[in-house]
Amino acid sequence: MNAVLPDASPPVWARIAAVSSIIIAGVAGGLIGWSVVDLQCTTDCSTSAALVGVATALICAIGVAVVAVLTLRAMAEWKAIENRDRARRERGLS
Repeated sequence: MNAVLPDASPPVWARIAAVSSIIIAGVAGGLIGWSVVDLQCTTDCSTSAALVGVATALICAIGVAVVAVLTLRAMAEWKAIENRDRARRERGLS
């Protein structure tokens, strides 16, 4: 008989922290990219500074998103293993 295991999804606070970190990384990356181009440019380069800002924001957000997804998956796998082991101990199977 298959026992129903508890939910192994990451907690809500971890998902909120992941989304928040992605947003913060995107904003920070965009500001850094924009400011680097703006400081190096001697004429009016607002368009290129904005494009570089958007590109660096996307790159930073995607990078942090990859790390966040891997972290959430690891948390879910860890919780699933703990649930499986707890279920085995409760059935007395060690």
